[in-house]
Amino acid sequence: MRRLARACVLVAAATACASSHRPTPAPAPKPAAARDFEVEATAYNSLGDQADGTPKETAFGIRLQPGMRVIAVSDDLYRQGLREGVRVRIDGLPGEWQVADRMAPRWRKRIDIYMGDDEAAARAWGMRRVKLRRE
Repeated sequence: MRRLARACVLVAAATACASSHRPTPAPAPKPAAARDFEVEATAYNSLGDQADGTPKETAFGIRLQPGMRVIAVSDDLYRQGLREGVRVRIDGLPGEWQVADRMAPRWRKRIDIYMGDDEAAARAWGMRRVKLRRE
């Protein structure tokens, strides 16, 4: 009888241990980075009065030169996958553009399109709502 009781205790203990060591579930997969965005788009130049002390250098250390097709992105877009080097297409503008700069933290859902030294082009662009597609 004692053997039977001891066996029952061992089985109960083994069962309790087995149930407390369940495999940890796999973490949920990260959601895919968004590919399409609707954003406010402004334009900027690499001129001293439009930037901090280094108007020809981006937040990523990229040296700006007229003719480059680059944009700056707001922090929320950066967190959604629009990181340095990501290529995008902007409705209303030809070709591909590349993320090369970040905007001040106060902006949300916004990009700034680099227009070299052409202030007139930047002013003509103004501020528009555009669709942006991550390539």
